[in-house]
Amino acid sequence: MSAVEEFRRRARTWLDAQLTGAFAELRGLGGPGREHEAFAERLAWERHMAAAGWTCVGWPEEYGGRGATLEEQVAFHEEYAESGAPARVGHIGEQLVGPTLMAFGTPEQRARFLPAIAAVDALWCQGYSEPDAGSDLAAVRTRAERDGDAWVLTGRKIWTSLARESRWCFVLARTEPGSTRHRGLSYLLVPLDRDGVEIRPITQLTGTAEFNEVLFDGARTDAGNLVGEEGGGWAVAMATLGFERGVSTLGQQVGFRREWEALAALAVRTGAARDPLIRDRLTRSWIGLETIRGNALRMLEGAAAGAPGPEASIGKIYWATFHRELGELAMEIRGAGGTLAAGAPYDLDEWQRLFLFSRADTLYGGSNEIQRNIIAERVLGLPREARP
Repeated sequence: MSAVEEFRRRARTWLDAQLTGAFAELRGLGGPGREHEAFAERLAWERHMAAAGWTCVGWPEEYGGRGATLEEQVAFHEEYAESGAPARVGHIGEQLVGPTLMAFGTPEQRARFLPAIAAVDALWCQGYSEPDAGSDLAAVRTRAERDGDAWVLTGRKIWTSLARESRWCFVLARTEPGSTRHRGLSYLLVPLDRDGVEIRPITQLTGTAEFNEVLFDGARTDAGNLVGEEGGGWAVAMATLGFERGVSTLGQQVGFRREWEALAALAVRTGAARDPLIRDRLTRSWIGLETIRGNALRMLEGAAAGAPGPEASIGKIYWATFHRELGELAMEIRGAGGTLAAGAPYDLDEWQRLFLFSRADTLYGGSNEIQRNIIAERVLGLPREARP
């Protein structure tokens, strides 16, 4: 048995043994559009994982991880998804903040923040998008001004996932007055339990509110919470987005495959599969799954030495478009009944929720349009798009 197979076996054995009792009731809960499900219980589960050393498996051991190889990380995320374990609550800290601090943070920042992330003692959210900027990250207007030993923030962030549950937010803010676009931006770590921070939930089409608007009105964070150089935040922010497209997406794809299999079974059960157009779309969707996985593995191999490069945007377009189209296909298979809520006032079934929330897949995390610009300009070397 190879080292990777042994690692996979140990992960599977631990998950099977632990997803019992009260934890067994968490199987399948959580995830995009469903983060409200048993959040406190899922947090307890993840802290249970941390105590056994099964969070941050790809982090170096010196930072509280297992030092797992890329292949072992893929095995873990696949086994986690296959087990039906609940959606992770600390993934932003583990997959985005932690790797960013390892790459750009000071020793003091690593010592302060990484242990709490590994132990799931502090949850994080991402302060990028703004009401007037959307996916155009370089257009942010949130300001941060230096005041002695602190930065003072003023501005608004929107579509901030899990902000109400988080203790910290990493924020891209403009620290050089009069600067434009990529210049003059800094990457700050901001506590959310301070005066001058207001969090407003945003109710989505699904009726849930995992997205939020975060308002900063004189909110303060210590000067030592600047990551990287002052004015050099763009490079740090891009690296964070690269880490977001990393190895955990392999587990996401296992979830997509389970959805596809359940949808195909529904089509057979309801007779929709007798329609040749439905069969064709199911076949094309399955091919899309294989394409996503093949591309993801190729990108991960190329990025093994560090943060994924701009090529990772290809993967974001693939999976976001696939998942949105899967939601549309689900509604076609459900037929007219799919337009009716299962109960009052707004009780949705899994396929209705998939359709409604997956409309956002091609927008959050960088819209498809932005991803295409990145690929065109930074991968293919095409001329930059004209901007006002």
